[in-house]
Amino acid sequence: MTLKKEYVRDSTKQTIGSVTTGFDDTSSVVRDNSGTTLGRTSERFSNTRDSSGRLVSSNAADPGLLINPKK
Repeated sequence: MTLKKEYVRDSTKQTIGSVTTGFDDTSSVVRDNSGTTLGRTSERFSNTRDSSGRLVSSNAADPGLLINPKK
């Protein structure tokens, strides 16, 4: 198992979050720039959940849905 961390940047090249992939269960962990966990995505089940376990998307494993969501 090799973990890979990718940083997410905004249009001004500031780091706004990170996505860690490479877990055995094909999930990814999404964190903000301070290291707080925003949620997880699952390629196996094709869904996205926030940090409290609520379903954000039932048909897309998209970490972008968790970083800077529209309020």
